[in-house]
Amino acid sequence: MGRSAGESSILTPDDANPAIGAPSKLLDRREELTPMLAQYLSLCEQYSEALVLFQVGDFYEAFCEAAATVAQQCEVALTKREDSTGTYRMAGIPVDEAASYIEALLSAEYRVAVADQVEDASESTGLVDRAVTNVITPGTVINEALLDGASATYLSAVTGAQESEAVSVASVDVTTGECRVTSVESDAVQAELHRLSPAEVLIDPPTQTALGITETTIGFDTVLNTFEQNNYDTTTCTDILSQYCDSPAEVLPQRISRIAVAALLSYAEFTQGGNGPLEYVSQITRYDPDTALELDAAALRSLEIFEPRAETGKTLLETVDRNKSPLGRRRLEAWLRRPEIDDERIAARHEAVEELCRHPLLREQLRDILDHVYDLERLITRIVRERASARDLRSLQQTLATAPELRRYLSEFESERLQSLRRSLESVEDICELIDAAIVEDPPQQITDGGVIAEGYSEELDELREITSTGREWIEQLEQDEREQTGIESLEVGYNQVHGYYIEVTNPNLDAVPTHYTRRQTLKNAERFYTPALKEREEEILSAQERSEAIEHNLFCAVRKRIGESATRIQGVADVIAQVDALAGFATLAVEENHHRPVMGADSLEITAGRHPVVESAQESFVPNGISMGEHRIAVITGPNMSGKSTYMRQTALIVLLAQAGGFVPATEARLPIFDRLFTRIGASDNIAGGESTFMREMNELSEILHAASVDSLILLDEVGRGTSTADGRAIAQATIDFIARDIEATTLFATHYHGITTLANDYQQVCNLHFTVDRHAHSTADDTVTFLYSVESGAASASYGLDVAALAGIPTDVLESAERYLSETGQEHSNQSKERASQTDSEYIKNNTLPNDAEADAAHTKATHNQQSRAVLQDLRELNIGQMTPLEALNKLDEIRRRLSEWPLPVLACVAYQWSCQRPSREVFRRNP
Repeated sequence: MGRSAGESSILTPDDANPAIGAPSKLLDRREELTPMLAQYLSLCEQYSEALVLFQVGDFYEAFCEAAATVAQQCEVALTKREDSTGTYRMAGIPVDEAASYIEALLSAEYRVAVADQVEDASESTGLVDRAVTNVITPGTVINEALLDGASATYLSAVTGAQESEAVSVASVDVTTGECRVTSVESDAVQAELHRLSPAEVLIDPPTQTALGITETTIGFDTVLNTFEQNNYDTTTCTDILSQYCDSPAEVLPQRISRIAVAALLSYAEFTQGGNGPLEYVSQITRYDPDTALELDAAALRSLEIFEPRAETGKTLLETVDRNKSPLGRRRLEAWLRRPEIDDERIAARHEAVEELCRHPLLREQLRDILDHVYDLERLITRIVRERASARDLRSLQQTLATAPELRRYLSEFESERLQSLRRSLESVEDICELIDAAIVEDPPQQITDGGVIAEGYSEELDELREITSTGREWIEQLEQDEREQTGIESLEVGYNQVHGYYIEVTNPNLDAVPTHYTRRQTLKNAERFYTPALKEREEEILSAQERSEAIEHNLFCAVRKRIGESATRIQGVADVIAQVDALAGFATLAVEENHHRPVMGADSLEITAGRHPVVESAQESFVPNGISMGEHRIAVITGPNMSGKSTYMRQTALIVLLAQAGGFVPATEARLPIFDRLFTRIGASDNIAGGESTFMREMNELSEILHAASVDSLILLDEVGRGTSTADGRAIAQATIDFIARDIEATTLFATHYHGITTLANDYQQVCNLHFTVDRHAHSTADDTVTFLYSVESGAASASYGLDVAALAGIPTDVLESAERYLSETGQEHSNQSKERASQTDSEYIKNNTLPNDAEADAAHTKATHNQQSRAVLQDLRELNIGQMTPLEALNKLDEIRRRLSEWPLPVLACVAYQWSCQRPSREVFRRNP
């Protein structure tokens, strides 16, 4: 059931924030307040969860505590209002420039209730009536000035983490009417929310507690609000949902889904003024997350698909966007959020893109049409909500008028996808004809300015306009006639809203005023008069003008309503335009950036000369790299820091993502499996607020991957095991590969500096080695330099070149020399010590040298540490003066030595445990003996 404007929000008020709700000072003086402040107080009580902006003339005002908040957040002056009841703080923002100020309040996480004057102040005999026409929240913004025109803005509702039920996630874009709902397991809720990135999330407290979701832990920028699930029983849900679909229980069989959607739409209705259902929400769609390539939060973050990691960074969406319209860009965004896993749907998009690439003239003709379309989805939303202007209707007509041309050009293509779009493009000529007939070609911005309805649409309106026009012409002639008759050259005929039409004569000419003039108004330097004929014409003109304005407004509203009744048809046209634009954008991208069609459904990952689309767009040159997994499932990637391992893995993931979204890929050739999920563990991160160190965060992410991945998943793992001891880290890394190879068999790219792990390629048929090459140049001095070639070759790298990278970073020479000595002492031979290494590439070195053994190095380091600790204990024993110690002191010292002796062998045990794990005992044994 729709919510009335006076009802309270479904949200719980924030009593701790004095800026929202009823000001205490006004409450204390309720009986004494002036009518205007009493009206403000009443609205604050009705909308106790929001900061109320109260229109007073040309400003939105706030009072008391709310005024202080508005002044601070909007950076406007804090003033005061005084009346017989006291002095009240006050701050205001201009009505005409409110958008930027409201945006500042939204950024500070305030909900804003906009209370507009709903009657003309000039016609009111007392207090001007005001009402809240819109509650603006991050997820329900509809003001174009506050929206990203090319991105969806979702409001989501989450409920159901109780008993054995799944959790329901419902979402709506109040600017377009898109409404979708799904059910997922508890551990998949955050991933689904990340996929949508809603600006605002509604959640019931038990579900929030069960899932542990807070604004800190949710992982993206949003606003969390709670609602009571108990408020949505079966009857209430049915009442609300029946206004959107005929059989709610059939459309949404799960009770928990009905609750989520009912809460979602109830809140959306409330924020839009509470005037009933959102009629432009014409369909509630159920979907299954498993029907799309699933991207977890870490993948979305590390691949920078929608949000850059650096402020100056660029996203994948920005890089590949070649769309002409906001409709197409939002569709591209939706495809990247939910890439396909159905081979037929992927093939259909690829065929359409390929044909668009083959016919550049037709493609550009289509894009020329798309270049002139407006945002149909948001236009029809404003029309249905009765907030569209005459210019909006003209924009709608201009866009709908492209349908016949689109249909004609699409008929030239053969691909089933493009032909299907042509067939689904409904005829909208009747809407275009209605707008053409009813609305002038270049209407004014405001309906109240008049001149909106076209001549010939209404006979009655035309007659009234004729009367008005004839009357004004008579008045213009009257001035000339009266000057001739009276001989007063300065005589003027004018008009104002208070006194109507008048004849003005200056004081020096008053003696020449005829006797049939009647005085209307006295000024300092002149007198104003009227005549019986002028009075008669005035009444005729003003009456006709008033009736004309009323009729014109009614006619416009009727036309707008008729168009709103065709919302579903118009949304269908918008859907076709969005898809055509997105497909044509993919084709344009492919032609401009040399992308090629991938072959889907391959048994293994095969890419020739692949490129990272974002990095390539930001650099003058980029070294392409391919990958050929063949019979292998896991590629262990080694090479120096800064050599390009992370970029290489990310580019592989983005190639897969683009291919399954329906686009061509930045590669000379690509044969790709169709993956069900894409996991990444790339880049260091922590969660200090959540009590997680970098290592703990990485282990949590690794755990999620190992539990959720399947044989059809793509896994990217970078530097697993860093952040702890070398022995522990390598043990974790090797055990991870062991687990993936034996139990999951997912396609995996595994970058590491633990070179000993490369020997797994000898033990597992599924494992192969790749490395990034380095060129070393020896000079006449003792120093060598390295050049990163950013090229991938088969086999393992010879070293990590850690000291070389440190040198490039400007680490002091003393530190580097000390590091060299340390490596020598622990059995690690650094590359600079080997003359044979000078000017050799990795591949050349590998042919002639064995790989460093991490286990031996660890053992050598551990032995050195053990010896040093042993000497320290012996020295302490030698220095003891037992004769001067009490029995208790001797026992305490003995206990201290025991503790020290129990600590130093641990690294040795860790190394032994690691060496034992390299022998790959059964997983059951390893789990019993961690």
